[in-house]
Amino acid sequence: MSSPSVVPASPWRQRIVRGALWFAAIAWGVLLGAKVFDLVVLAGAWSAAPPASLRLLPYGAAYPVNTGDFFIPPSALLLVATWIAVFAGWRTPMRYRRWLLASALTILVVLVFTVASFWPMNAALWAVAKGAPGALQDQAGIEALVHAWLRNDWLRVIAATVGFLSTLRAISLPFPDAQVMTGPASRASRLAYAGCVLLLLAFVAYFVSELL
Repeated sequence: MSSPSVVPASPWRQRIVRGALWFAAIAWGVLLGAKVFDLVVLAGAWSAAPPASLRLLPYGAAYPVNTGDFFIPPSALLLVATWIAVFAGWRTPMRYRRWLLASALTILVVLVFTVASFWPMNAALWAVAKGAPGALQDQAGIEALVHAWLRNDWLRVIAATVGFLSTLRAISLPFPDAQVMTGPASRASRLAYAGCVLLLLAFVAYFVSELL
């Protein structure tokens, strides 16, 4: 195995990383601000006195707006942008690359958490709001569900803040003048890289399919 060598940074990689970071910073800022508003104002209304207040849930007759139409597209684009920055900046020193990874991993975790936790809770809340068969009936259970939703949403806000600050930190640092070259990648490494890209794109497609 050849030892790593240090070579001058690629100008085109620098342009890709910086462009992706600027897009990510704007997207993080917009999504974070909107999420705080959604949590404090909108969720504050529909969670005020469940189950009666659940009629104010978005998508319903009393509030016919799909907030997913706003959050899903920029979130998916943010996920793609942050990972483009990671892939293009993979050969930068770890002192720089760690901030790219922090932003990319944060939005990935947030979106996986959204799909795994919030989508089922949203369905359960809507079942209560519509009086669907099999929906929660007892007051304590409904209140516990609402409180769990609010608690988890605050976790998303905290995570988004971390992602936003990580992106700003990466932008504030000068792009490294040198990059580490480790020689040609092995076949296994290339396959693993391609697999990660395909999994990421598959998740983006699944996440965006919620709009259809």
